[in-house]
Amino acid sequence: MLPFDTGAVALARAIRSRSTSSEEAVRLSLSRIASHDPELGAFVQTFGESAIQVAKKKDARMTDAPFHGVPIAIKDLNFVRFRTTRFGSKALPAIWSPVDDVTVSRLRAAGFVFVGKTATSELGVVPITEPVGQPPTRNPWDPSRTPGGSSGGAASALAAGLLPVAHGSDGGGSIRIPASFCGLVGLKAGRGRVPNHLGLRDPHVIYTCGALTRTVEDAAAMIAVQGSALEPAKAGPLRVRLVLDVPMVETNPHVRAAVLDAARLLAGEGHQVEESAAPHGDVDDFLPIWQHLFGQIALVKWHRAEPVTRWLGEAGRGIDVAAVRKRQAELTQRWAGWLDGCDVLLTPTVSVPPPKVGSFATEDGEAMFRAVAALGVWTAPFNVTGQPALTVPVGLDPDLGTPIGAQLAGPMGSEATLLALAGRLEAGLAPTQRPRVWAGSAS
Repeated sequence: MLPFDTGAVALARAIRSRSTSSEEAVRLSLSRIASHDPELGAFVQTFGESAIQVAKKKDARMTDAPFHGVPIAIKDLNFVRFRTTRFGSKALPAIWSPVDDVTVSRLRAAGFVFVGKTATSELGVVPITEPVGQPPTRNPWDPSRTPGGSSGGAASALAAGLLPVAHGSDGGGSIRIPASFCGLVGLKAGRGRVPNHLGLRDPHVIYTCGALTRTVEDAAAMIAVQGSALEPAKAGPLRVRLVLDVPMVETNPHVRAAVLDAARLLAGEGHQVEESAAPHGDVDDFLPIWQHLFGQIALVKWHRAEPVTRWLGEAGRGIDVAAVRKRQAELTQRWAGWLDGCDVLLTPTVSVPPPKVGSFATEDGEAMFRAVAALGVWTAPFNVTGQPALTVPVGLDPDLGTPIGAQLAGPMGSEATLLALAGRLEAGLAPTQRPRVWAGSAS
């Protein structure tokens, strides 16, 4: 039996000690994908025999790479050498790449074996994963519901036990939203912590690559291989600001209760917790930044894009860069002030339970975006400011049985502090139940 479902760090230890093998782990992952992915729609490609051959080479020549021989999947917005990238879209040609991008290169150097590519919303635009032309990705806790997005395939596969860890990316909550909906840990590092996957040096970039993990331990280990070294965690009792409500969307009572449980746990450990209101903000504040980001994507045939993507991208091509930069600076000043006078912010990750698959289907692109944007009201501000934020599971909805996540955010450079607090919440509140679709532990 493999220590597969306890996470990637545990599996790496087992492979290094030769109590299991990379080949066994990769074969197990591929077998689970074959058995369970038809119900989940988490993968768009699997690498099959080629992944097994890589694993055999890992077993023949052990290295000290931290994740030597561990299987992982890559979100289908990133380039893997000798593979195609489809971006969840019919509006772009499938692009074959002779090289890994910067992020994938770091994961390869860390010793991972790539077993496939996971589903994303078209170009990563919306926080659900239901692109046209492929089956919708479903939540293993309740397959009638979305796992979120845009890293929805990663979250679904990881939560169902098809992988020990999954790569993702986050431009408005695309790691944290699906991690919350699927009972996982999801860290969005602070701006600049993880190098841009295309090698771009943009001080205003709002997206970053990262990972979805089973454990806080895995999240810390993943940031170490994807990014730069972390500063030490802040010592002593922390000032924690609790915020439960935002103007845009009402917080579900079960979500509120779970985040309050998290606040009580932290207070019980000696941290100073005080409740506060959220700064003002709405969809129209964030919208020009998001439109501009997608309007700059080359090679897109906008007439072939989904309505929501087309609406965003076509509008974004006409937005002045200087106006976008000014808007981002104004919002950064406003939203970064959320943390003035405290060390950590504690909020819901998403205000509501995971919606039903198909809930946002419409041919009106603007209407869809405004509706689905409610899922990202807690997460998107920290993409604008660049500050680090993570989600950790803190309970289950008593009516639906779906996970609830709490978000921790902090000032630049506070990732280690957030991880330390998340570890305490994980130890005290993380659910022990398994999803309805669960691949199990047997080899």
